[in-house]
Formats: sequence, C-alpha cells, structure tokens
Amino acid sequence: MPNIKSAKKRVKVIDTKTMQNKMHRTAMKTEIKKYDAALASGDMAAAQAAYKAAVKKVDQAAAYGIIHKNAAAHKKSQFTKKLNAISK
Repeated sequence: MPNIKSAKKRVKVIDTKTMQNKMHRTAMKTEIKKYDAALASGDMAAAQAAYKAAVKKVDQAAAYGIIHKNAAAHKKSQFTKKLNAISK
C-alpha cells in the first residue's frame, strides 16, 4: 500500500478509471451480442437497427481509448460483412 498522499490518490483514480473502462467495454460487448442475436434471428430490420447501435458503441469505445481505432475499424468491417451476407 502506498504511504504518500499523492500515491494514495493515484490508487483511487486508477480504480475509478478501471471501473469506467470496464463499464464501456461491457456495454460494447452487450451491443455486439445483441447484433449477433439479431443476425441469427434473420430479421433484417432488427439486424440493421442492432448494426447501428453496435457500430456506435464500438466508435465510442475507440474514442474513449478502450480499444484501438484500427481494432474498431476491423470490428465495424466484420459487422458490415455479416450484414451484407445476410441481406443476399
């Protein structure tokens, strides 16, 4: 455990930031799961709505620094490929 006041504060700040990061990552994963479920159901309207929500969450996660911007681009590309495959 830290003894210095500034070090104690850093521990608190790191814990807070860790929880915020976990919250954003969990929300992103939840939207991705909803998108996959919509694709599996075969409902095109639900899949498109879930696609928009999933892309938004991935973009937000990249903006917050939760995932790298290239990882976000890769995920969005995969989402689009899956959506296009089901629409054919």
